[in-house]
Amino acid sequence: MPSELLELPAFCERLKPGERLLGLDVGTKTIGLALSDVMRQIATPLETIRRTKFKADAERLFKLAAEHGVGGLVVGLPINLDGTEGPRAQSTRAFVRNLAPLTELPVAFWDERLSTAAAERALLEADTSRKRRAELIDKLAAAYILQGALDRHNFSRRAPLA
Repeated sequence: MPSELLELPAFCERLKPGERLLGLDVGTKTIGLALSDVMRQIATPLETIRRTKFKADAERLFKLAAEHGVGGLVVGLPINLDGTEGPRAQSTRAFVRNLAPLTELPVAFWDERLSTAAAERALLEADTSRKRRAELIDKLAAAYILQGALDRHNFSRRAPLA
């Protein structure tokens, strides 16, 4: 059965205890990946896949998902600052449309506005060399995307203030 594209609350309900989430920052040349812990509280940069052919990219993605006990995918959706969707968002949606029939893992989009900028800023503050920044930026951006979704999920499960 192909995966479902779900809103975050429904996505979270589908997850089983102990399943990790895989965050994706889908670019034209690379796919940055980040992995949550089993408690789904902390996102850690995992790997950057150099994009070649869709089938090979998907195989690598699913291999990593299986190795790490992933129960769902959180894909960064590059929405413009004014809230509209441009060519990059359309490309990301097309990637997910092609990926969905190949897996049963549920998929949720997460607004990734400024995630790459935040990752770049963090690397600059850490005085990382230009070469090293290029190696880390995509998986760090994926970690920012995934952490945003994790924070939102945890926040939504807290009891309201009395």
